[in-house]
Formats: sequence, structure tokens, C-alpha cells
Amino acid sequence: MSMDMTTVGDTGLLDTLQHEVAVFARRAEQTRLGGVGQVRNSMDRAAYLLLNRLDKEGPMGVKALAASMGIDSSTVTRQVAPLVDTGLVKRTSHPEDGRAVVLQLSPRGAARLEEVRSSRRQLMAELTHDWAPEEREQFCTLLTRFNVALSARMSVQGVPVAEQPPAS
Repeated sequence: MSMDMTTVGDTGLLDTLQHEVAVFARRAEQTRLGGVGQVRNSMDRAAYLLLNRLDKEGPMGVKALAASMGIDSSTVTRQVAPLVDTGLVKRTSHPEDGRAVVLQLSPRGAARLEEVRSSRRQLMAELTHDWAPEEREQFCTLLTRFNVALSARMSVQGVPVAEQPPAS
């Protein structure tokens, strides 16, 4: 879907937007927006997103987890392995089909996830300390809208989507 730049808006504004998105992506990757203190940079993005999804949606199989995150099952299997090895995720047998495996956030994983979330909340508070509550809310709304639009575009193009907004 090609759009004439004159129908979308000011080219200068769009240039600024694409540049700021690129800078944001670089800064986010450099810091991993990991939080503050000892927890800073202590959990990679894939682990955080997997643990967060299991926390929000509960125990599920590899295929269901992959589908809910818009990634390949082999990717989930590869990313979950170290989480199981470190005790953050438990593999259990499916209650109705003992041959199937269900992934579940362990108590240790839940505690670790909360520790990381708390640290990241503190970082977000520091970065936006001089913002009005309405500005924080507007930023969240617009960033979510941007991510949803990007995810939709990627799925239309057949590109696996790394993460959808969490279910509320």
C-alpha cells in the first residue's frame, strides 16, 4: 500500500518522526530500558516478553504461546529453554493430554518478573518525572496505537509480529 506523501502529511514532520523512532529504537536497545539499580539490564527483551505473556495469560503450550506472541514455535522453544534452565518457567504435562507440554511461570519467575517490572516502572517515572499525568497517558496511548499499526502492517506483509499489546 503506497501513499503519496502529500496525503499523509508534512514530509518534514514525517522525516522527524522516522528519525526519532530510529533514535528511540537504538536507545531502547542500548539500555534495554531495563530499569535502574541492580536490576538494570538484567533481563533481555525476549525473556521479559515471554514471562510477561505467561503472567498475563496463564499456563499454555508452546504453540499457543507462539501464536499469542506472533512468533514461530521454534523461536519460543529456543527462548524458553534458558528460562526453564534458570527456574523462571516450569514445564508441566497438560492436564488433559499428558503428552503435551504446558509452560507456566514459576513462583521464582513471577518474583523476578515483578522485580524487573518495578525497576522499569522506576525508570519510566524518572524519565517522565516532569511530564503531566495527561502527557504520560497520551504518550502511552499514541505509542500503543503506533505499535498496533506497525504490527498490523507487518502481519499483512506476512512478517511474524514479535509482540502484540498485552491483553487487559
